[in-house]
Amino acid sequence: MNRRSAALAVALAVMLPGVRAAWAHPAPFSFVDLVVGDEAVEGTLVLHVLDVAHELGIESADRLLLPDEAARLRDRVVALLEPRLGIRAGAAQTIDWSDMQPVVERHAVRLRFRIRGARPGALRLHTRLFPYDPVHQTFVNIYEGGTLRQQMIFNAGSEEYTYYTGTTQGALAVMGTFVPAGVHHILIGPDHVLFLIGLLLLGGAWPALVKIVTAFTVGHSITLSLAALNIVMPPPRIIEPAIALSIIFVGTDNLMRGDGRDLRAWAAAVFGLVHGFGFANVLREFGLPAQALGWSLFSFNVGVEIGQLVVVLVVTTALGLIRRRSHVVGYRVAWAGSIVVIAAGAYWFVERVFFPA
Repeated sequence: MNRRSAALAVALAVMLPGVRAAWAHPAPFSFVDLVVGDEAVEGTLVLHVLDVAHELGIESADRLLLPDEAARLRDRVVALLEPRLGIRAGAAQTIDWSDMQPVVERHAVRLRFRIRGARPGALRLHTRLFPYDPVHQTFVNIYEGGTLRQQMIFNAGSEEYTYYTGTTQGALAVMGTFVPAGVHHILIGPDHVLFLIGLLLLGGAWPALVKIVTAFTVGHSITLSLAALNIVMPPPRIIEPAIALSIIFVGTDNLMRGDGRDLRAWAAAVFGLVHGFGFANVLREFGLPAQALGWSLFSFNVGVEIGQLVVVLVVTTALGLIRRRSHVVGYRVAWAGSIVVIAAGAYWFVERVFFPA
């Protein structure tokens, strides 16, 4: 053996133990099973001993595979991981932990726990068990009624996930989340609000106004449902400029109506279809829970209608008071308001076509 071969052999002898250790290191996974019951949420947590040993500063991870050692270290493991588990089950927050037992065939330890309390309407999860490892993943399975209902994976970049149970409490929890979201969106969406205002500026009898609002509701409800269910989903680069054009149309129609024709109900229905796709974009970003798709879609739409009703009542009441005081002032307000509607719609159209975010 020459000098170069001897040096290579020595280098390999030094490196091989490290290579074996790297090969032997498992995929960085933990596992959580949650069983939702009427009186408690039962949980099982399976952790690889290498992760636990690293966090506890234990040199030999295999010590955790000894029953006596696992029992002795149980309290330290619970204190370490309980703040990182991140499970909220309704009002119940206290977790009761059982003993920690080794699972030799998986080179892991297993902890069982229980969150006592009536069946929750929702489980909120945000789990990051071993932040020292940026690629660590936690697999979560949720069971209800003896059936696997939901699976998810949490990693370093995951956000909180909400699981809605298949009960009356679950439906109420969905409504409590998505109805306010719908109200909030319509009230902070200046383009949708301005479109509604444009439809209402010329006033009219209540039956005519109800017809206009109903037409808008039917239009956006159809496309909101189609888009949320992934049946039809035009891209935002088309929908957002189209919403701006709908605002321009309504303002222009207000100024050009000289033959007594009232196209507002038709405009509300047709452009309501466009606005529904806009609502759907927000809803999709918000996140539709697969196990409560129908309730979440219905609840968001109800919230939109509530917000829409607030806008209609405020605008029609204010315009009605102005017209009672002076028809001339009422006409000027409608004319000036239509100009503002057209200008805003034109601004949004140019911005969304030529300067998209």
